[in-house]
Amino acid sequence: MFALLSLLALLGWVYLALFHGRFWLPVLPASAPEPARWPSVDIIVPARDEAAALPHSLPSLLTQEYAGAWRVIVVNDHSTDGTGDIARAVAADLEKTDRLSVIDAPDLPKGWSGKVAAMHAGVAHSTADFILFTDADIAHGPQSLLHLVARAEDAKIDLTSRMVRLNCESFAEKLLIPAFVFFFAMLYPFRRAADPHSRVAAAAGGTMLMRRTMLNTIGGLGAIKSALIDDCGLAHAVKRMGGSIELTLTNEIDSLRPYPHIRDVWQMVARTAYTQLRHSPLWLAGTLAGMALLYVAPIAAFLTANTPDAIGMGLITWLLMGCLYYPTVKFYRLSPAWALTLPLSAVIYALATFDSARLYHLGKGGQWKGRAQAQGQ
Repeated sequence: MFALLSLLALLGWVYLALFHGRFWLPVLPASAPEPARWPSVDIIVPARDEAAALPHSLPSLLTQEYAGAWRVIVVNDHSTDGTGDIARAVAADLEKTDRLSVIDAPDLPKGWSGKVAAMHAGVAHSTADFILFTDADIAHGPQSLLHLVARAEDAKIDLTSRMVRLNCESFAEKLLIPAFVFFFAMLYPFRRAADPHSRVAAAAGGTMLMRRTMLNTIGGLGAIKSALIDDCGLAHAVKRMGGSIELTLTNEIDSLRPYPHIRDVWQMVARTAYTQLRHSPLWLAGTLAGMALLYVAPIAAFLTANTPDAIGMGLITWLLMGCLYYPTVKFYRLSPAWALTLPLSAVIYALATFDSARLYHLGKGGQWKGRAQAQGQ
């Protein structure tokens, strides 16, 4: 049995290595020349109880080195910690009040998820050629907006997205953050997302530059009003209408949110994992079975099998998955030894996915800033 399972796992990893869009090789943004005219941009920041993050992230937006017209719109989403006042104080300290607008989000409309509704409120106050959606806990390099717009204009991209560099300092982060990026790329191969002939569509919500004409074409954010995974929902909406998307990693935009403990990453995954599986018990069972085969069976064979064939195939499979994982580990500047921890990371993610289903059926799914936005019947 161990030999058979190890063989199936090995064949699975060979397929992933050769025929799955080179998902394991990180994609970085291509350089682009300056456009003849710099279009106008509104940067929309949905912020719910982000008073602690804004003093560190907002200055990076207010001091962008961008040649065109631009401003920052912070949407204060019913915060209880003075988020709006903090945003105004940051702008005043930097003498950038002319660059900032702070608006209060209206009451959450029925059928809308909280973050999308806040983004929609910001769009209602925007008239720019492009809209950059970004989170309140993300710090941008001084030329990140310039590079995003130049790339979008040069390649005629409707939705240009960057997966920000996540914090990777604690043990939990080293174990789980590169794995998160690896699993995301496996689920949504970046190169296929950019391929107009592929059905794959994905974006990373921390940084999404949207062309206004395309946003109007898809019917605005109402097209994804109930989405908990708003970034991929937006990418699917764009691609369905024939728009072009690009998703890459980046070294110039950083997340400021730490994940010091395994439970912190666990909660991030549990918020949306079951939604990704369409709240289907069958999809959940299939996902957990597939993860057990790909990640657990080879290690179990290597450690406990009685036959040389099973032990050998288990070891070869473990090394192969480590080799595919290594480019992501290297991107996060970690020791190559971390590439061998992928099976352990997978077990934790599988358990968090199961917990996501449990929370959904308890009516506590999709937790975001005190809101339970995915609830079972």
